[in-house]
Amino acid sequence: MTSNAESTAADRAHVFHSWSAQDLIQPVPVAGGSGGRFWDHDGNEFIDFSSQLVNLNLGHQHPRMIEAIRTQAETLCTIAPVFANDARSTAAAMIAEHAPEGLDSVFFTNGGAEAVENALRMAKLHTGGHKVLSAYRSYHGATAAAIAATGEPRRWASEPTVPGSVHFFGPYLYRSSFGATTEEQECERALAHLEEVIAMEGPSTIAALILETVVGTNGVLVPPPGYLQGVRELCTRNGILMISDEVMVGFGRLGEWFGVDHWGVTPDLITFAKGVNSGYVPLGGVIISEEVAASFATRPYPGGLTYSGHPLACAAAVESMRIFEDDDLVARSARLGAEVIGPRLEKLSESHRSVGEVRGLGCFFAVELVRDPATREMLVPFNASGEAAGPMNEVLAAVRAKGVWPFAQYNRIHVAPPLVIDEADLTSGLDRLDEALEVADAFVTG
Repeated sequence: MTSNAESTAADRAHVFHSWSAQDLIQPVPVAGGSGGRFWDHDGNEFIDFSSQLVNLNLGHQHPRMIEAIRTQAETLCTIAPVFANDARSTAAAMIAEHAPEGLDSVFFTNGGAEAVENALRMAKLHTGGHKVLSAYRSYHGATAAAIAATGEPRRWASEPTVPGSVHFFGPYLYRSSFGATTEEQECERALAHLEEVIAMEGPSTIAALILETVVGTNGVLVPPPGYLQGVRELCTRNGILMISDEVMVGFGRLGEWFGVDHWGVTPDLITFAKGVNSGYVPLGGVIISEEVAASFATRPYPGGLTYSGHPLACAAAVESMRIFEDDDLVARSARLGAEVIGPRLEKLSESHRSVGEVRGLGCFFAVELVRDPATREMLVPFNASGEAAGPMNEVLAAVRAKGVWPFAQYNRIHVAPPLVIDEADLTSGLDRLDEALEVADAFVTG
């Protein structure tokens, strides 16, 4: 058996990692996984509270997924997008069936960034506008238009970006940009701000507004009641396409097939990836409204990918959705959030002064850590790195030392386990997180 040391040495010899200073990282070797757990070569085991990159909704090594991929591989491993293929057609039909009414066509990509890239291209061609509105505290991918739409520091190194990218502030009551003290005020003022941005930019110049239905990496920011409906109304009134980026939150993560279902909103385009087949084979795409699809009925759509609708990926997506239906995983996600994760995190927040706020839906929550609960000073500064990030690094090390692998960004720990996680593991992981937060409490000064 390969040891951790041997696996790490092999990685460091030739693998170039994303978002990393290559000489400063030491990737944890992973030997295997099952359900909501994974382990290294030396026998250390982790409860997966990150679903890897919030994509492994069905957990590690689901036997039905493995069998579906094997069966498809024995039938047809790959075929060019120009051909019709049963796996692709079935996946598209099932995705459309679960999407909001009126979104009936699916353009397949290899992942989320390409989905965003193509959704923005479709919007520009459909409307004739060239600008794209997107929120600060957002992430939409690392390709050209997607990184331009991104509203956080990962965009900076790619600037100048695609022309026409305009950012606005979305709702975030805990750290309101609008001086709001209630959800109603936050909603009203965020929409007024957005309406003003649209007016100042010129509605006729704006092709699309793209936003994460629930902001993912940048804080699990759940929109207040009425906000998404208000965004939909503003887009409709001004001839702007509304794009819901559901790459992270689609396919059960929030306790609905799609996040927009929580608010009864129908966007013009939905981008998806990650949870569509839990990343067992790379897949993403755009779900397209009838009106937008009609723009390309007699003129070619000028975009495509060699692996668009790859049969292995689509077969995995079909089986994934069947598992969701058979095991009622959307309802399970909602129940785990309402009955296990949410209440346990609320209780945890009462016993730790370092916890400023907990928030989330389904199997997607954030724990925001602070130095001072009164002033809400963040545990570490925005975009902290090096020594400034030390306190958060200590907290995360404590969580991992207890056998839990969290998803984290800046001063937040995200709880995003696979939707199939064993309930005992989920409870145990939350208890271990509770214990580890004693390290965060030591940094509280207020």
